[in-house]
Amino acid sequence: MLAMRHISKVFRTDLIETHALRDFSLEVAEGEFVAVTGPSGSGKTTFLNVAGLLEGFDTGTYHLDGVDTNGLSDDARSRLRNEKIGFIFQSFNLIPDLDIFDNVDVPLRYRRMKAAERRERITSALDLVGLASRAHHLPSQLSGGQQQRVAIARAIAGDPKFLLADEPTGNLDSLMARQVMDLLEQINEMGTTIVLVTHDPELARRAQRNVQVIDGQVSDFRPYEPHAQPATFAAAAAG
Repeated sequence: MLAMRHISKVFRTDLIETHALRDFSLEVAEGEFVAVTGPSGSGKTTFLNVAGLLEGFDTGTYHLDGVDTNGLSDDARSRLRNEKIGFIFQSFNLIPDLDIFDNVDVPLRYRRMKAAERRERITSALDLVGLASRAHHLPSQLSGGQQQRVAIARAIAGDPKFLLADEPTGNLDSLMARQVMDLLEQINEMGTTIVLVTHDPELARRAQRNVQVIDGQVSDFRPYEPHAQPATFAAAAAG
């Protein structure tokens, strides 16, 4: 479970204080797929950065999978993040000079996994996203949708319990965006908890629960509504 209670986060300069999160409380249960929406500047990305242990917070408590994150050292936060969390960003963040296989391999090397285990995880992740045949292509040889699927493969290869996605379809056309959402639904059904930040109401409606953030606080949520089962994603791999 991801559990934030009464979190505040303030950004300070010499002249101004910006309250990015105010008394922010949210719980995400194991296995949920939650979409976080809200206007620009509402605190969505700050929430995701705090949830992903990329930023600290000023007051409140945050427990990630039963671990109290308050007061952890930088090394402990890095280990927890690497073991528990996978990230997907709008801009893909692939390394242009590495082929697809090696891009997925990078975070696994930081975990000091043996080569055979890394190879097995990479192959499995690329197969799931329908790109096993493109393992030795460079990012520049792939479409935007394919590059985002590589980023998803990189995120899930480490078998994270939580997948945090910040506008993962923001640079894609509507067809590719729907394909990425099909894949995220498939990953969620395999047991991974997903938190998706999005401006797109159509994509948000496909999550099990919607949470709206306004002025750094949780404003509203929509309860679970069943949605159609996604098709096997590999069929769209060539897109």
